[in-house]
Amino acid sequence: MTEVESAAGATSTEAPEPWYLALLGFAEHFRTSSPPKIRLCVHCLQAVFQFKPPPRVEARTHLQLGSVLYRHTKNSELAQSHLEKAWFISQQISFFMYVKFEAASILSEFYCQQNLVDSAKPVLRKAIQISQQTPYWHCRLLFQLAQLHALEKDLVSACDLLGVGAEYARVMGSEYTRALFLLSKGMLLLMERKLSEVHPLLTLCGTIVENWQGNPIQKESLRVFFLVLQVTHYLDAGQVKSVKPCLKQLQQCIQTISTLHDDEILPTNPAALFHWLPKEHMCVLVYLVTVMHSMQAGYLEKAQKYTDKALMQLEKLKMLDSSPILSTFQVILLEHIIMCRLVTGHKATALQEISQVCQLCQQSPRLFTNHAAQLHTLLGLYCISVNCMDNAEAQFTAALQMTTHQELWTFIVTNLASVYIREGNRHQELYSLLERINPDHNFPVSSHCLRAAAFYIRGLLSFFQGRYNEAKRFLRETLKMSNAEDLNRLTACSLVLLGHIFFVLGNHRESNNMVVPAMQLASKIPDMSVQLWSSALLKDLNKACGNTMDAHEAAQMHQNFSQQLLQDHIAACSLPEHNLISWTDGLPPVQFQPQNGPTTSLGSLL
Repeated sequence: MTEVESAAGATSTEAPEPWYLALLGFAEHFRTSSPPKIRLCVHCLQAVFQFKPPPRVEARTHLQLGSVLYRHTKNSELAQSHLEKAWFISQQISFFMYVKFEAASILSEFYCQQNLVDSAKPVLRKAIQISQQTPYWHCRLLFQLAQLHALEKDLVSACDLLGVGAEYARVMGSEYTRALFLLSKGMLLLMERKLSEVHPLLTLCGTIVENWQGNPIQKESLRVFFLVLQVTHYLDAGQVKSVKPCLKQLQQCIQTISTLHDDEILPTNPAALFHWLPKEHMCVLVYLVTVMHSMQAGYLEKAQKYTDKALMQLEKLKMLDSSPILSTFQVILLEHIIMCRLVTGHKATALQEISQVCQLCQQSPRLFTNHAAQLHTLLGLYCISVNCMDNAEAQFTAALQMTTHQELWTFIVTNLASVYIREGNRHQELYSLLERINPDHNFPVSSHCLRAAAFYIRGLLSFFQGRYNEAKRFLRETLKMSNAEDLNRLTACSLVLLGHIFFVLGNHRESNNMVVPAMQLASKIPDMSVQLWSSALLKDLNKACGNTMDAHEAAQMHQNFSQQLLQDHIAACSLPEHNLISWTDGLPPVQFQPQNGPTTSLGSLL
């Protein structure tokens, strides 16, 4: 039903008055004109009140006016007034379900947009209380209140409501909607890291999804939801190899959905009138988790390919759809591709994409709140890549103050530790950090990948301190863990550092056995910094062994990598966006002053 169309006769025994139908017709004509004539639409609806209509028509007209003003104008005060009147009047009328619950739903949505969350909650609670005989609205309002609690980070209350919804759907005989409630609860439990509760819940969901026989698109969409949770659970745990069977199933599932036609036949059970996500949104989501996997595994060209596909799809969708989830997808995609760019030696492009994330966050306060820590983390990684270590420290410190997410916190601390190691004079701060990410004892998260990275950081520190046997122990632990889960980038970094250690110790053969596969793996990723490091080592190794031709070839490779990195370094530092490295507080700056030229040392690159 549109904002001004009305099933006037469906809720009243009396036929609608001709004047009422005429005004509604005009209002709808103006609303759907191209471009919409909202002012004339509003005039037509306001004219209804001149006829002193009965309460049903009055309530419905307030709802229509409130909806139009809320969706199409900036007159929030008048929109609020009409929506509140619709909700108040409709509560006094028996058997007036559509207007009553639609008014409660839109009014609560309006309150949330105006940051009046405490006003939205009692409206939704009251509507839930009186909607138990109306399955569709009861389920929809439960979802809405659960979402509100989730946005406030009150995941306990949100999970409780989703549990109530699952039981209600079971009683109403809708296993489909029961699965939607349970999967939504599973998603929140994963966010809370309550893994002991997640595993039995996902097992139950898997059984329900497989046993449910119904609309093929609805069934496949449940499978996508279920598999997305499984894949993200594995990726959160840093288990890049173990996730592959689930990811493959998910990709096959989305291909199946794309071949199915939407059935116009609605479910007979009103409690089942829900969709998780539109097909097009699901496609983008599957691209997104594929990018996440490729990034973690070190398949960066594959990550680039799927990011390009996803962003192209998003641009098309955003022309027709203003759903906030699309901007969230876009930001997460950009966050991952920025990390890829920094690894592959495209810092200038990464910086421009960081600026793009800033612009998206400026358009949505909620998006900025949810992604500010990630944004500062990305800037910290960029600062490391251009050797601005003081700025990197400031960015990581800002990010740590903004996150309560344990995996992100551990990732930031690991990178901050690498900054302190490079600076060489921050021993007290460094040891304090390392105590908090000790991979041998009480590691703060269950992530396989992050624990392997923590061993690498310990190995790096031992190397710089000249404690080579200790360094080898840590790096062999990293290698064991990274090989177990196909963490290619960590494998390459560990191999080249081990190769460097063996070279320093004079064991040229063992050094070569490490550096050659490191170079091969780095070329496959491709990781420009490891390629630079490996080529320098190969040059020195071959020179020490008297292999003049091989030494010359390695020297030429090293020169090529150096030139590429140098040119990219100069390009990045010359961009106006480079000034973002100084931003550590508040909203990101809207405009950037141009740089006169690079202001950072290139010594670490060459």
